[in-house]
Amino acid sequence: MGNLEEIEAIKRLKSKYFRNLDTKSWDELAQCFTQDATTSYYSGMFSHQGVDNIMKFLSEVVGPPTTMHHGHSPEIDIVSESEATGIWRLEDYVIVHDFNMSMHGSAIYHDEYIKVNTEWKIKHTGFDRIFEETWDRGDTPSLKLTHDLWGHLNGPT
Repeated sequence: MGNLEEIEAIKRLKSKYFRNLDTKSWDELAQCFTQDATTSYYSGMFSHQGVDNIMKFLSEVVGPPTTMHHGHSPEIDIVSESEATGIWRLEDYVIVHDFNMSMHGSAIYHDEYIKVNTEWKIKHTGFDRIFEETWDRGDTPSLKLTHDLWGHLNGPT
């Protein structure tokens, strides 16, 4: 594979990470990581080691809310045949149903990838926040969630 094909494979991996995070597909998401992967979310405030610990954290924190994570403008460097690094812009939107609040934010992800056999995996991922804003959804009377994958509705059915 040439470098462009390797970079495209890494883009697909990160896309799979975001998709499975938002659809709460934990088994598929776990396949994105090496067994000894590490994370450093919120500038290291939430750091974990090992895919089982990472998945436990993500399922507990990201599992209940409805989320949208978009990765943009990847800067991927192939370091060797089996190592790469990546920087991604993140835009995320979160609806926390239990507290009727939402969050919108931006961050910069810093990733390390390793090729296991013929497949790229995330060895390390984490982000530093650029901004995060929250609001009470009840402050906007016309705001209604009319559909989500899990049936959290407060509008017409």
